[in-house]
Amino acid sequence: MNLDPKTNKDVLTRLKRARGQIDGVIAMIEDGRSCAEVVTQLAAVSKALDRAGFKIVATGLKQCLTEGDAAPMTTEELEKLFLSLA
Repeated sequence: MNLDPKTNKDVLTRLKRARGQIDGVIAMIEDGRSCAEVVTQLAAVSKALDRAGFKIVATGLKQCLTEGDAAPMTTEELEKLFLSLA
């Protein structure tokens, strides 16, 4: 699947933010921060990863709609990917 430059930038930004959040969670655990603080940050990481995945799947759906049989993935493959994020 080819992502347009804007979508590619958006996805990479979300993933880099998640990477930074994961580093923060590791530091929080090493510093002995509270369970509530750690779980709150883990939820933020999870949300960032979900949004990156949904952005990629949404792009694939648009390509299927506009490219028809020439699309890089079938609707069934995209549905399976979408459900894997749920």
